[in-house]
Amino acid sequence: MAVPKRRTSKSRRDKRRTHKKVGAPSVIACPQCGEPKRPHYACASCGNYKGRTAVAVEEG
Repeated sequence: MAVPKRRTSKSRRDKRRTHKKVGAPSVIACPQCGEPKRPHYACASCGNYKGRTAVAVEEG
């Protein structure tokens, strides 16, 4: 079984993890109301998804 002979330094460990980072979420404009929303999600402001009302939104 392979066992490391020396401890991996923080610098070497972090160099290996440079590509593991979270990017900004993609945002599009809602075709009904124009508010920004995530793709493939129902709009939080108007409740529409794919041209129909998917979620009832309370006015307030």
